[in-house]
Amino acid sequence: MTILRAEAFYLPPPYLAADAWDQEPLAMRAIRWYEERAGRRIATNPASAAGTVYAQINHGRWVANCSCMSAQVVTPADPRMWCPECGTGWWQIVFPANVTAVEQSLAGLPVAEQNWWAEDDPVRPALEV
Repeated sequence: MTILRAEAFYLPPPYLAADAWDQEPLAMRAIRWYEERAGRRIATNPASAAGTVYAQINHGRWVANCSCMSAQVVTPADPRMWCPECGTGWWQIVFPANVTAVEQSLAGLPVAEQNWWAEDDPVRPALEV
């Protein structure tokens, strides 16, 4: 099983063509997906920068957390996210230098154990022994 990325998660609803969002940047597909489910438009501002967050793997999914405590499935192919909950701005997402190696290090583990945090991530849980 591979680690889930945004491009495999944020897909158009069944009443649209499977390729309906192919021209959207990957980070915008999360917005389109959210708009479909919430039934409302979300305004984004290309110039609005929110800061930097670290990607992590949580239960087999690449995710990033907003400062409002919302989270999104993300992808190294478009390392940014806009939070549809608070609209803080575009977060730049820090991925590891070797994404494939991190994903391979978790291969074969049960999904609940497929977890990874960057060493430099300030919210990385401390594992006390």
